[in-house]
Amino acid sequence: MNLDLHYSKLAQSSQEGIHNDQYDIDTLIEAPNDSRRGLTVLTRPDESVTSKIQVFLAELRAIEPHQYYYPSSDIHITILSIISCFPGFSLDSISSTDYIEIVRQSIHGIPPISIQYKGIMLSPAGVLIKGYPQNTALHELRTRLRKNFKNSHLQQSLDKRYTLQTAHSTIMRFTKPLQQKDQLFELVNKYDMHDFGHFKAKNIELVYNDWYQRRENTRKLSDFSLQTTV
Repeated sequence: MNLDLHYSKLAQSSQEGIHNDQYDIDTLIEAPNDSRRGLTVLTRPDESVTSKIQVFLAELRAIEPHQYYYPSSDIHITILSIISCFPGFSLDSISSTDYIEIVRQSIHGIPPISIQYKGIMLSPAGVLIKGYPQNTALHELRTRLRKNFKNSHLQQSLDKRYTLQTAHSTIMRFTKPLQQKDQLFELVNKYDMHDFGHFKAKNIELVYNDWYQRRENTRKLSDFSLQTTV
């Protein structure tokens, strides 16, 4: 996949939609009765990268203070959504050890995932940071996970919403109508190719999570270490 082309098409479409007041406002993010839960394999950027992201978010918050901004603890890259969030899903309905075992089998021989965060962009629902894999580890791991879970008897909803191929991270969501669209576009253009840094993800997680991967609603089921190959 040509990530630059993919990101560029999405960014152009999103900016046109936002300009015409056609974007998604999330009305559930503060809802105490939001019971949507799912099962996700993910990884997280390191502190040196998230600190740079927060500098950008401080500028963004000054323009649009009433939107939802991800804290550093919640910023992540989804490797694969095993069970997409849906209302009422509970760990009591599955055997988490079976899911852990498939992830464990899938990571064998996969090296750390190398990611470059470079630039930000608008989506119909908020702001993303653009991630670029620097090796094949992410693609190989997703391929193995898809194959192993689809060959299992376990409950799953792989690729039902869309086939995940990017390495982006959501860092802000629209929760209110935008007040300063022109300033938002100007800031997005300013950071379009900004270098937020490179990191090697040596650990991945299997988590039970809400729609937003908020720490207080996330239960880590297992950590997995990706081994450096010689």
